[in-house]
Amino acid sequence: MGLPALEFSDCCLDSPHFRETLKSHEAELDKTNKFIKELIKDGKSLISALRNLSLAKRKFADSLNEFKFQCIGDAETDDEMCIARSLQEFATVLRNLEDERIRMIENASEVLITPLEKFRKEQIGAAKEAKKKYDKETEKYCGILEKHLNLSSKKKESQLQEADSQVDLVRQHFYEVSLEYVFKVQEVQERKMFEFVEPLLAFLQGLFTFYHHGYELAKDFSDFKTELTISIQNTRNRFEGTRSEVESLMKKMKENPLEHKTISPYTMEGYLYVQEKRHFGTSWVKHYCTYQRDSKQITMVPFDQKSGGKGGEDESVTLKSCTRRKTDSIEKRFCFDVEAVDRPGVITMQALSEEDRRLWMEAMDGREPVYNSNKDSQSEGTAQLDSIGFSIIRKCIHAVETRGINEQGLYRIVGVNSRVQKLLSVLMDPKTASETETDICAEWEIKTITSALKTYLRMLPGPLMMYQFQRSFIKAAKLENQESRVSEIHSLVHRLPEKNRQMLQLLMNHLANVANNHKQNLMTVANLGVVFGPTLLRPQEETVAAIMDIKFQNIVIEILIENHEKIFNTVPDTPLTNAQLHLSRKKSSDSKPPSCSERPLTLFHAMQSAEKQEQRNSIINSSLESVVSSNANSILNSSSSLQPNMNSSDPDLDVLKPTRPNSLTPFRKAKALYACKAEHDSELSFTAGTVFDNVHPSQEPGWLEGTLNGKTGLIPENYVEFL
Repeated sequence: MGLPALEFSDCCLDSPHFRETLKSHEAELDKTNKFIKELIKDGKSLISALRNLSLAKRKFADSLNEFKFQCIGDAETDDEMCIARSLQEFATVLRNLEDERIRMIENASEVLITPLEKFRKEQIGAAKEAKKKYDKETEKYCGILEKHLNLSSKKKESQLQEADSQVDLVRQHFYEVSLEYVFKVQEVQERKMFEFVEPLLAFLQGLFTFYHHGYELAKDFSDFKTELTISIQNTRNRFEGTRSEVESLMKKMKENPLEHKTISPYTMEGYLYVQEKRHFGTSWVKHYCTYQRDSKQITMVPFDQKSGGKGGEDESVTLKSCTRRKTDSIEKRFCFDVEAVDRPGVITMQALSEEDRRLWMEAMDGREPVYNSNKDSQSEGTAQLDSIGFSIIRKCIHAVETRGINEQGLYRIVGVNSRVQKLLSVLMDPKTASETETDICAEWEIKTITSALKTYLRMLPGPLMMYQFQRSFIKAAKLENQESRVSEIHSLVHRLPEKNRQMLQLLMNHLANVANNHKQNLMTVANLGVVFGPTLLRPQEETVAAIMDIKFQNIVIEILIENHEKIFNTVPDTPLTNAQLHLSRKKSSDSKPPSCSERPLTLFHAMQSAEKQEQRNSIINSSLESVVSSNANSILNSSSSLQPNMNSSDPDLDVLKPTRPNSLTPFRKAKALYACKAEHDSELSFTAGTVFDNVHPSQEPGWLEGTLNGKTGLIPENYVEFL
């Protein structure tokens, strides 16, 4: 398991979990720094001590063999695994040469020592300086905040307002420093994957030139060296894209942190000062508190931000009531009282500001008025997967393949935005769209056409490969075996809606043609994956963890391009398992329009789930009615389900499974073909041969609803046959 991603949104909360995660990253940097120091020391010994060359090389090789990379995220790409494995490969090569006498390596200092020292001083050193600044600002902020909260409410209003403004400035500065430190820590963690290994690769390449009998060994090493060089370059390219995305997210967080909060399982969380009675009087102890509205549970964790440690045991209580504390009834500001069901007395809490108190009281259903600052400023996109959309994409593809298939940097070089928007407005005009599909004039540059194609795909209400399958595609790319990856992605593609799959097939066929001409246009499959991965598989929520998964999005696109004929022209071999079916299910909460904090950072909404279902049902019902009108008695008396027209040209009409009853079929009995264990309360557990009553279609795609022993629940559709 790799290091967890540091989310920018956690900088504002500064929770204990965030501090623990930050410590793990700091520990990894310290370990890397110590290792680089030792590696540099060993390298110098290797250069200066010819007599002990064999011993120095063995120690150097042992050091490489023992060190293991830690990447951000829960899985590694093939390139990252290649890079991580490279240290062990280097160690093997060095051990094969440990008994050989060699001359002093004249250029070892330049290709090995200098880059490592530069990386340690410039990158790790910069991270350490950022940590000092962050620790200093933490102490400063906490000190000023405590001093500010101890101000008497009896002071003049002007003095209080001035104090509030000063605290806001310090808080904002602390937040910015925190964001910058998190950004720097993750940047160094990513950089080491190529800036650390690359000098070692160069050092080994230099060694081969000095070995008289090492020629054969160098030839044996050549294949891995090529693979590693490509992996390093791919990792570097992905890093550049990831870094720009993370930096962009950091800037957005700086500008408006409230609109980019992470989705939390808690209704409200943050720091509060809790009044505690002591023998010598009362004291205010800082706690990190969380509140869950459904269970009314308040959890209080005593925690000191300055020391980064807990100050006592956690405490959980059940909320009974929440009341704002009048200013003239207590010396402290921003206070409110909480009564608990399972704890006697009143708990007095102090929020960090008036706004913070309002949010806490709103979450706890206190007497403060409901306040909602969320605004939906996004506009609906006009791009759709309709005849116009397919016409636009076909026109762009035709223009590229006939006029610019060999143009260098195809799809990577972007066009002028004003020209791109102008071209899109022309293509999206219904009058223009009705013309032939080869009518993009030669006056439009290829880079403008390719940018228009990518922009149109981004303008769709949702990504072409759909939000609900995004995590499934990422998981498929993380599988260890390449054959398993292709098989799983093959299955997922055939679970996409027909129009999405048709558009994806059209695009992948085109990208395969582009990749076939990579010697001229320099756009390999890997390069095309970098360009189209974030467009076709963008996540619904923009987080650092999602950005770190961009490399796996790219791998999915690479697999689709390389295996497009198999994936789109053949049906998956094996039926979906219960677990796979479960992945396609979405709870009702997932189907709701995303809130402001959950909404993807694009200018276009996904179509409402209810609207999609209504449209889907209307299409299916209209098709069924047309069949029923021609032979109603045959269908109603049939013991098997309605077989749809497999050659239907309507892409919105999904192919119904042979055992699925149509909407006109009454409740029926069904027998289980296989055993199934329920994964959720809404599902039924059963053995092979079990008979269900009242079986009928469910709102969940791929599932039926039935009754077993008086309990009603969901049943996998392809696990039963109707009686």
